[in-house]
Amino acid sequence: MKPELFLGKENEKRVKEAIRDAEKATSGEIVIHIESSCKEDVLDRAAWVFKTLKLHRTAQRNGVLIYLSTDDRKFAILGDAGINAVVPPGFWDEVKTTMLGCFVEGRFADGLEVGVTMAGEKLKEFFPYQKDDVNELSDDISYGTK
Repeated sequence: MKPELFLGKENEKRVKEAIRDAEKATSGEIVIHIESSCKEDVLDRAAWVFKTLKLHRTAQRNGVLIYLSTDDRKFAILGDAGINAVVPPGFWDEVKTTMLGCFVEGRFADGLEVGVTMAGEKLKEFFPYQKDDVNELSDDISYGTK
């Protein structure tokens, strides 16, 4: 299945709205990238996507990537140096576990929404929205060709 069709239009809209809502309260950036295939280590692939999408270029190094490979049933969450320096140990694992609870039930949009919300709350705690904040990255879901 093409990655663009994985969520369906209504669920894609819900997830994009969750990103917009989360980013209203923080200077951080959250990006979701979905592709069908990941034939390598999921963290290596997510790190490559992170760099390709320029998440490492946010002013406060507070970008978060949620990476999902649909056919291979792999996913990863990567935070940049700024957010990783302040979240408690195991935070990203907690987010993954919560998301996985939805994924195993086939509720992928719910899982992505909850992951975005949890990341957004932590970003808000450490990187609150500033009046001069600029949306540095698109809120659209990124899709891979794999």
